[in-house]
Amino acid sequence: MRDVAIVAFAQTDHLRRTDELSEVEMLMPVLHQVLDATGLRTSDIGFTCSGSSDYLAGRAFSFTMALDGVGAHPPISESHVEMDGAWALYEAWVKIRTGEADTALVYAYGKSSPGEVRDVLTRQLDPYYTAPLWPDSVALAALQAQALIDAGDTDETALAAIAARSRADASDNPHVQLSGTAPAGDYVVQPLRTGDCPPIGDGAAAVILAAGDTARALCPRPAWIRGIDHRIEAHGLGVRELTESPSTRLAAERAGAFDSPVDTAELHAPFTSQEVVLRKALGLGDGVRVNPSGGALAANPVMAAGLIRLGEAAARIHRGESDRALAHATSGPCLQQNLVAVLEGESAHA
Repeated sequence: MRDVAIVAFAQTDHLRRTDELSEVEMLMPVLHQVLDATGLRTSDIGFTCSGSSDYLAGRAFSFTMALDGVGAHPPISESHVEMDGAWALYEAWVKIRTGEADTALVYAYGKSSPGEVRDVLTRQLDPYYTAPLWPDSVALAALQAQALIDAGDTDETALAAIAARSRADASDNPHVQLSGTAPAGDYVVQPLRTGDCPPIGDGAAAVILAAGDTARALCPRPAWIRGIDHRIEAHGLGVRELTESPSTRLAAERAGAFDSPVDTAELHAPFTSQEVVLRKALGLGDGVRVNPSGGALAANPVMAAGLIRLGEAAARIHRGESDRALAHATSGPCLQQNLVAVLEGESAHA
């Protein structure tokens, strides 16, 4: 098994609407950026994997159209996951670890603006008992938030503070959709206010992975993936304890997150209440910098936001701003599926 690192990361500017752009036109700039950053050409990439959702695009096999951004020739080894791009990165990591490729291009994209994303995400629910009731994603997150408040784990003031911190940190990120002062706003679904919820918008991201000495040749300070794991909880919301996230904790254990302290954590927490759950599951103390990029509260392109968490954590290692970072991605209602990765710089490994 070989060491694998993230050697390049790029993302679009995240916007409320990109009516003038197709998915391919949105993807092309970030694909060029990661290739240019490493000096690689498409023909040099050993494996390509993408993450997206046909439900957002409104047509079957929509990811095949996005391949136009990669290039139709020469033929490539390619795969796709109907998930956030973080899970595409996991597939690419396995491919490289097992020696089937030396480099991989991973990208993800999502255009939420054409439809009602709150309703689209309802299609993730149990089709027999829950989905026919049409509880949207914000209503389900509000159930989780209220459970946390009832359990004494947080309150509305604390949730507002999370939103304010995230939006303030986002001021240093030129790609985000929202930054600066975050007013609490009106209730969307009580107890969640506007500031507790993610923006709806369009965006894309891409990373390049490489193995061993190839990674060192492509990047001055690779972000080595020391561990990565993903777990899933029960589909039925009624059999889950919504104030806890055992799948996140188990994934973190298997990824080695508790072996030594991390200095940075990029958490995919689209709602302020979910950061409370994740901090508890991951045992993150006040000494850990959480979501210095602004997180999903500042930009939440569906199907790309989890990959962006991995990319943002890697970018801080590339710049020398972090030595050991944790990255997290989620999918499904109320943190149903969770992926955790531990990234390290070369000095931390040595």
